[in-house]
Amino acid sequence: MKKTNQLDDLLKNIDLKNPPTLLLHSCCGPCSSYVLTYLSDYFKITVFYYNPNISPIEEYEERKKEQQKLIEKLNTKNKISYIEGTYDNDSFEKLSVGLEKEKEGNRRCSRCFYLRLNETAVNAKNLNFEYFTTTLTISPYKDSYKLNKIGQILEKKYGVKYLYSDFKKNDGYKKSIELSKKYNLYRQNYCGCIYSKMEREDYEK
Repeated sequence: MKKTNQLDDLLKNIDLKNPPTLLLHSCCGPCSSYVLTYLSDYFKITVFYYNPNISPIEEYEERKKEQQKLIEKLNTKNKISYIEGTYDNDSFEKLSVGLEKEKEGNRRCSRCFYLRLNETAVNAKNLNFEYFTTTLTISPYKDSYKLNKIGQILEKKYGVKYLYSDFKKNDGYKKSIELSKKYNLYRQNYCGCIYSKMEREDYEK
């Protein structure tokens, strides 16, 4: 599999006068903050908010609102657009059957990664984007190798270039926290699904 440092090589060769289009899957505003400020000089970015794993619905809506607020506040060289996927929590629940008690980071998460990245790739193809990727690699709790491996599979499946990344590098995660404070963004204390919420609550007891 290609190495994630190829992103730096790619950025060096991008035509800044004619930036390529990128469909960026985003899990939330805080995680997207650094990624958007980092990539917006090089790409025409559309944020794709597709997170059927998030529950309850009120949490989903709160994170969506914060994502939209961030995009409105950011002053970037290339305008950032936004589209929303379908919220269908049942699709996540179906893939979680039998894996409900697994700790975060195991098979349930890998299936969730695939669900969200696959939908991103499908939309990237249908909407004629040149690249697709996800903000998920910024999290210290997410396995960038797994995410990039899924991206490679989907790149071959749909014929849309996947942008390899490990956004947590170079203090990316730390910078996302700083940007979240700057823009007064709501930062959640669990990944998104009901199982990660229960795991967090058990940890805090």
